[in-house]
Parts: sequence; structure tokens; C-alpha cells
Amino acid sequence: MTEDRTKLQWPRLATAIRAAREARGLSQEALAALAGVAEGSVQNLEAGKPRNRMPQTLAKIEPHLGWAVGSGRLILDGGDPNPAPDTPPGEHGDVDADKLRRKLPLRIVDELESDDPLLDSAVIQLPGVNGARMTVVVHGNPEATPQQIQEALLAWRRAEENLRRLPDDDDDGDEPRAANGS
Repeated sequence: MTEDRTKLQWPRLATAIRAAREARGLSQEALAALAGVAEGSVQNLEAGKPRNRMPQTLAKIEPHLGWAVGSGRLILDGGDPNPAPDTPPGEHGDVDADKLRRKLPLRIVDELESDDPLLDSAVIQLPGVNGARMTVVVHGNPEATPQQIQEALLAWRRAEENLRRLPDDDDDGDEPRAANGS
């Protein structure tokens, strides 16, 4: 027997999403950009209308609201969201951190270990090179206002779109092609 999802507490979820988003100083547009979803998807979730299907968008926005995976469903069932787990220092072992430090240039290690807020990251397939990829880590200014963070995130999303459309070397350069990334 299939579950009747229209009976879930959709207005309650909408209120929780809006409150968590606003508590983080994010606009609907910024949350959508962070999660890689359409702004309309965030707007639809915040509208609180009953749905027949569980929206895939929910799982994509949960971590950006500070929630653990599955928290949206908990709210729909009348519960509260679980906070996203923090990874305690050293949980993955200092051996792994030392290995990473030996593998990367010092300027990259310094940037990765920075206390500046992490805004986003991406792994982007390099065009024309089988298996080669670049990793991008986007840090923000620790003194930034929520508005400045939103602006930085939107600037990064524009830059990321351009990076993912880099032309292959054998292209004629007229039509950029999307690169496969994560």
C-alpha cells in the first residue's frame, strides 16, 4: 500500500524551511544556488502545499539549512529536524590529514585549513582530458554580511557555470560544451 503524502504536514515543513533559511541569512535565490536547484523549487517547498510525491529538492537543501539528511521527512511526520552532524577534529585521523598535507602544495593546504567560512566546493571534469579534473573550494570573508555572502555565492555560481562549459581542445570554439562534474 502506498502512503498518502497529501496527509503529511506540508505547511509545517514550509515554515521550518523558511525559518532555517532566514536564520542562516539566505534568500530563496541563495539557498537554491547553494543546493543546485531552481529558485522555484525552494519557493514551492515554502508554499507548503500538499504533494503527491516527495520532492527531490528537499534532500538537496537539507544540508544548507543545517539539517541532517532525512530531517524534512521528520518534520512532515510531526517531528523536529536533526542538526547536521559536525565532523569532530581528528575523526578521520591525523594520518589522513598528514597525507593530504604532503600531497598538496602549501598554499592549497593553508587555504583548506583556513578559518574562513566554506561557501561551496566543486569537482569539475577538465574537457578533452580523460579523467582529469579540477577541485574548487570557495571560501568567503569571515567579516561578510549575509548579503555579501549571497553575492559571493551567486558570483561563484556564475563562474562555475563558465568553468563547466570550457570548450574541448578539438572544438572549433563556437559552441561550448558542458563538462561532467559533481
